[in-house]
Amino acid sequence: MQYRGLGQTGLKVSTLSFGASSLGGVFHEVDEAESIRAVHISIERGINFIDVSPFYGLTKAETVLGKALKAIGREKYILATKVGRYGQEMKDFDFSAGRVTASVDESLKRLGVEHVDLIQAHDIEFGSLDQVIGETIPALRKLQKAGKVRFVGVTGLPLAALRTVVEATPIDAILSYCHFELNDTALADLVPVFKKHRVGIINASPLGMGLLSNRGTPAWHPAPEAVKEICARAATHCRARGASIEKLAVQYSLTNPDVATTLVGSADPKYMEQNIACAEEPIDQALLAEVLAILKPIHNVTWPSGRGENN
Repeated sequence: MQYRGLGQTGLKVSTLSFGASSLGGVFHEVDEAESIRAVHISIERGINFIDVSPFYGLTKAETVLGKALKAIGREKYILATKVGRYGQEMKDFDFSAGRVTASVDESLKRLGVEHVDLIQAHDIEFGSLDQVIGETIPALRKLQKAGKVRFVGVTGLPLAALRTVVEATPIDAILSYCHFELNDTALADLVPVFKKHRVGIINASPLGMGLLSNRGTPAWHPAPEAVKEICARAATHCRARGASIEKLAVQYSLTNPDVATTLVGSADPKYMEQNIACAEEPIDQALLAEVLAILKPIHNVTWPSGRGENN
């Protein structure tokens, strides 16, 4: 496993990290014992960064992760969680100082730790960016001074929203998803901006929430149909070549040295073993070129998320 610095935090994070949304049964029902074993195997194999949220499984992911972490020394992992999002509807977002402050205490209790290394305002495009900048971040900085969190970040889909916050107030890290993968590398265009502001970069959803998989996208996936169709064509091409598009996608997500870490997640220990193994193998450059050619017509095609003014 390789490790990279996360901005100016001084943290060295594994290039492949554990996205714990799967522990909440977000994608399908999961076995708790197997979920815990997936966490343990990941850490044994060198992963040291774990990302979760109270939103995942409506607190279930944090609860299961807390059980898994009981058997692991605190020095062996870097832990991130989130505040601000607590459900699927617009009414379930609350970035007020009072709510995010209480949320951190609730998360610490579920996770069974005295502090988290990174606290993040979750999916900021669903809120007021003025509030995130003027109220949420200052409240999280107070928790930093109190020793409950070490660093502060924001997450979201629209890169414009992340840029707005980074340019308005000091941030330690951003988490971007679906923007550094085989079909979309828009995140790379903003690397100079984030580096200028000394911000660490976390990448998530290297499979595009199912776009780059043999299983295909779930019914709720917001991508345009043309994106889904061409991604499916790329998956078919990989199968015809006796290869896995999932493996290629994970490997590709690790190729940018300015991206500190990429989150992958599974509550199945076998799949985490496979993800770690493929991350340690060289990428098939010929196959990569073929797949990028197939995906070229939809390169950087994305979809709106949250409030219209934040996209």
